[in-house]
Amino acid sequence: MSEKTQLPENAFRELQPGEEYTPLMEDGKRYKELTSWSLILGLLMAVIFSAACAYLGLKIGQVFEAAIPITIIAVGVAGATNRKDPLGENVIIQSIGACSGMIVAGAIFTLPALYILQAKFGEEITINFLEIFTATVLGGILGILFLIPFRKYFVKDMHGKYPFPEATASTQVLISGQGGGSQVKPLLVAGLIGGLYDFAVATFGAWNELFTSRVCALGATVADKAKFVFKINTGAALLGMGYIIGLKYAAIICFGSILMWWIIVPGIALLFPELPVQDGILSAVASPEQIFFQAKNIGIGAIAMAGIIGIYNSRKVILSSFSLMGKIFKKSSDDTTAVPRTQRDLSMKIIGIGTIITIVLTFLFFYFDVMKGNLLHAIVAILIVAVIAFLFTTVAANAIAIVGSNPVSGMTLMTLILACVIMVGVGLKGTGGMVAALIMGGVVCTALSTAGSFITDLKIGYWLGSTPKIQETYKFLGVLVCAATVGGVIMILNKAYGFADPNVMAAPQARAMAAVIEPLMNGGNAPWLLYGIGALIALVINFCGISSLAFALGMFIPLQLNLPLLVGGTVNWFVSSRSKDESTNKARNERGTLLASGFIAGGALMGVVSAAIQFFGVHLQSADWLQHRGSQLLSLCAYALLITFLIWASLRAKGNKAE
Repeated sequence: MSEKTQLPENAFRELQPGEEYTPLMEDGKRYKELTSWSLILGLLMAVIFSAACAYLGLKIGQVFEAAIPITIIAVGVAGATNRKDPLGENVIIQSIGACSGMIVAGAIFTLPALYILQAKFGEEITINFLEIFTATVLGGILGILFLIPFRKYFVKDMHGKYPFPEATASTQVLISGQGGGSQVKPLLVAGLIGGLYDFAVATFGAWNELFTSRVCALGATVADKAKFVFKINTGAALLGMGYIIGLKYAAIICFGSILMWWIIVPGIALLFPELPVQDGILSAVASPEQIFFQAKNIGIGAIAMAGIIGIYNSRKVILSSFSLMGKIFKKSSDDTTAVPRTQRDLSMKIIGIGTIITIVLTFLFFYFDVMKGNLLHAIVAILIVAVIAFLFTTVAANAIAIVGSNPVSGMTLMTLILACVIMVGVGLKGTGGMVAALIMGGVVCTALSTAGSFITDLKIGYWLGSTPKIQETYKFLGVLVCAATVGGVIMILNKAYGFADPNVMAAPQARAMAAVIEPLMNGGNAPWLLYGIGALIALVINFCGISSLAFALGMFIPLQLNLPLLVGGTVNWFVSSRSKDESTNKARNERGTLLASGFIAGGALMGVVSAAIQFFGVHLQSADWLQHRGSQLLSLCAYALLITFLIWASLRAKGNKAE
């Protein structure tokens, strides 16, 4: 058993030339990782959280990330059962269980749109469980296979260059299970405070989760007339996320959001007062939110161009992965005896052959089922899916590494648009084309969601010293179990509620996908001008030496979710720069990271509890109170207290040298 109970001091910073990172579980020792305990508990978590995530995502349109709650449960159960040296097992439990979130996001963002279109077109569109399951499984497997060649680049070569906010929080929770005394207490205290804070909002509606400029008459008038609105989510989890991301990336993301909400949205209303923006409503009477609903297509264009830029910048890594693929039949590619345990991946022979088999199976699925035996359509479809999924794998991983949020819906929407245009060009249109495009989108969406989520698991394993090969191997089993669970939940919810009424089953992402592809497959047009504007903005931002992907994410993600990142990043800068003693600043920053991780973990766990309460039909919020301006004012006061606590508790840390 390793005696280490906390990460090395160089865990979160860039390494100096010649410096190496040594994880908690060292290379030269063997640890319990894959056991019957970790396998069974991981699969159980995968099933439970797949069902919970799918239900919430479809019922109320809120998809929570399951990785952190699963991590907390794994640590808690290991402690309650007095398991010896559980760190390696807990990493595997988290890795298998986390398949739930990534498969759910990939499936429910696209495939329920089949039911939405079926409600409109009737028997022209048929759906069965096997189609949903197959599309999800194939996408998940492709995502894993495409990401593995990039593991070393993202988790080792780029060490300290990306914040990995979610991986940081999960890692801190896992370390707390090792009994690292100096880390356990602040993590638990912050987790309790953050959890109770978010639970009070989500379950009881103690105060509004948003503070907006509409709280006063002047702000409401400005929002209505000038289309200018300020809004911020005052939750603990987002504040913690912003702290871990840091001021640099938080500012870039937030500036992208400010450009969209405070310049582009008011500008559209000013320059195009007669422009229809949604359901025939003119921008002169539309709210800023309604204008943003259409204007965010600019963000989609920016994400697509940022992705292309990222692919170009990563061309050496991508080409090196092809070079490795070229060695799959050489004996040396399977010679892993000289590779350290903590850097040992599945062999490139397995990756290469597995990729080929998966692509062939996907082609056969398209040919015999989706394309109804049309060879040309099947060939075009597999080319679209394989190329886009592979190229955007690095984009998804990059986004998760930077901000902890995968713009999978934006990339999938762009994939659907391209798929529709190309498939119409080769003669596939109408309802058959809609089904084909959505199945293709489901495969791509699941692949990108899987790739983005999996890089988090691999980074956790890198920090702690897990064996990547074990994580990679059993991720496939997790995908299989989660795909079956999610497919079943989607069909059950369709039979119980149906997807025709958005007030009954929200499924917002799937409705957006359905709304986009229907006109394209029936001769309509995509908003190419808006996509082009976004692409141009991304090019300009990149030319200025700024992360175009982070900026594009800010343009696509709503303002209220981006401003908290700037607040958290500012707190990070403040607490880590107040002292003239660098060791003190470092100690304060590390304490702040622990507290922020606690906020994220507590908020995520209590989000699951709140979701379970709502699942059983218990609603404890007062709609009248949440609409009252007092709920927003109280929200701002509570948020100020939360920020004050984070600053105060972080500044209490002392360095090696007393001030």
